[in-house]
Amino acid sequence: MSVKQSGPSGRNRHPDSLSRRDVLILGAGAVAVSTAAFTSLAQAHETTRHGLSAFGDLGYPADFKHLKYVNVSAPKGGTFSQLAGGGTATFNSLNGFILKGDPAVDMELVFCSLMGRATDEPDAVYAYAADQVTVSADGRAYKFRLRDGIKFHDGSPITADDVAFSLTTLKAKGHPNIGMLLRDMEAAHVDGRRTVVVHFTANRARSAPLTAANLPILSKAYYSTRAFDETTLDPPLGSGPYKVGKFEQGRFLEFERVKDWWGTDLPINRGQHNFDVLRYDYFRDRDTAFQGFSARGYLFREEFTSRVWATQYDFPAIRDGRVKRETIPDERPSGAQGWMINTRRERFADRRVREALAYAFDFEWANKNLMFDAYARTASCFQNSDMMAKGKPSPAEMALLEPFKGKVADDVFGEVWTPPVSDGSGQDRRLLRKSAELLNAAGWTVKDGKRVNAKGEPFAVEFLVFERVSEPHHALYIKNLAALGIEATTRLVDPVQYRSRVQEFDFDITMNRMVFSLTPGDALRNYFSSRAADAKGSFNFAGIKNPAVDALCERAIAAGDRESLNTACRALDRVLRSEHYWVSAWYKPSHWIAYWDMFGRPATKPRYARGVPETWWFDAEKAAKVERPG
Repeated sequence: MSVKQSGPSGRNRHPDSLSRRDVLILGAGAVAVSTAAFTSLAQAHETTRHGLSAFGDLGYPADFKHLKYVNVSAPKGGTFSQLAGGGTATFNSLNGFILKGDPAVDMELVFCSLMGRATDEPDAVYAYAADQVTVSADGRAYKFRLRDGIKFHDGSPITADDVAFSLTTLKAKGHPNIGMLLRDMEAAHVDGRRTVVVHFTANRARSAPLTAANLPILSKAYYSTRAFDETTLDPPLGSGPYKVGKFEQGRFLEFERVKDWWGTDLPINRGQHNFDVLRYDYFRDRDTAFQGFSARGYLFREEFTSRVWATQYDFPAIRDGRVKRETIPDERPSGAQGWMINTRRERFADRRVREALAYAFDFEWANKNLMFDAYARTASCFQNSDMMAKGKPSPAEMALLEPFKGKVADDVFGEVWTPPVSDGSGQDRRLLRKSAELLNAAGWTVKDGKRVNAKGEPFAVEFLVFERVSEPHHALYIKNLAALGIEATTRLVDPVQYRSRVQEFDFDITMNRMVFSLTPGDALRNYFSSRAADAKGSFNFAGIKNPAVDALCERAIAAGDRESLNTACRALDRVLRSEHYWVSAWYKPSHWIAYWDMFGRPATKPRYARGVPETWWFDAEKAAKVERPG
């Protein structure tokens, strides 16, 4: 009955596309660039390039015609519909780049950016609205030259002034996490109608330039008469492959393909954005949403619930072949899903208390009895990648960790902490004894069957949730906590309230998911830094304020090559795992997808993305068979 959960939308996405949530984690590395790499390439002079990557390497040459994972002959037309936000979302705004409101998903489709992602490479981006970028020898100035003929949907031209306005506005008035990612951007100024120069600080983060290159380009004229930092249901003026079409607040939204879009035949876009209509349907719960899918209320569903995947995909359209279901690989880092412990609350400040909570969850029982043995235990926030710490520290890791001896727990310098393996009984006495010992040592002892501190105050925990699908997991966990004398409860709130409470850090423990790309950058600060701990809306759910974590984040961000990056991330991983800021849950390095068999798709998907729906297309012949089964 597992569900991969990442917030009130329940989405399980990586930063391969530019949704509001995703743009806030661009610093995770999807758009990282290294000063050292460019300085090496430039060799004391500026360089002009058709793309950027973390360490200077690009998989596609300057004259590439299209991405390898697309079908350039894919027909345009038809409708692709899917469940929005995992099925528990709503929306009350079409402004996707501010803190206020609950925005509709995938509003990035309305906008273009200076550069676009190639999702068969770890972090490369290529010319999009800009046809080239010139990087100064010191890596501090990026001069983007705009293409001729690019325009907003109302026909007005996109100019360098629009780009400079966009970057300045997003840094000053956008979501706080965008401002944090752009904190090393000093200024953006125009150098003629087609050229914008973006300046960065001398010690800028590796990800700052490409964060800027991937942000949406807004119309300065449009926002001269509108407040950018307010929620609105007015469709924004964009410049991307789609514009907002029909919608009903909280129920559905359609994006309509721009038929004469200037970007259709660019190498970064050819063979993509093939559907005339992309429709997102919103449901309050996943069970109702599943019924909608089985009745062909929408056409594509990624399944996150193992119970549903194992037991409910047996309706007539599955049996007669009109609906297909598949498991496709997910080669991206799986990140960390788990119960985030809010260390801003005094009772969670002691790491022994947090470790005790880690021993109280019986994953083995839950995986077998609730999740059909479909998952593996998450250990690391860099799970399923070379950045994950294993065994004892290497000499290179130890060199980074040595300065913190006496300031971090001793176990950081030994075997990396891994989640306990239970006997699968659901209430492993050995692990519960370990929990009790840790709680006693932290001053939480049992009196009259209740766990209390020296003041006699009971140890109470509230799990904040926004959907019922995880109730059995919480029930198991709460039963074990009760055996320890801890009074634990769940509080179910609607998605809007959930989002508000998490943004305000108004929770004890809540399940969430952290996802990093293969090249973590500035988002490490957003998730783990002391500065982000008190920043409203940040992803530092646990409230981490740890000097060693801060320093190791900076080492990872400043790494000049992938080996150094991996080493720094492994060292950081050791400290984070030792501090038990979350109780690890589970992961699955694959996607479960189901769809009505009305689509065509390329022979191979991009390595680091699903490729759905951006590379798929509507197949009229298949659709006719679905309409007339047999």
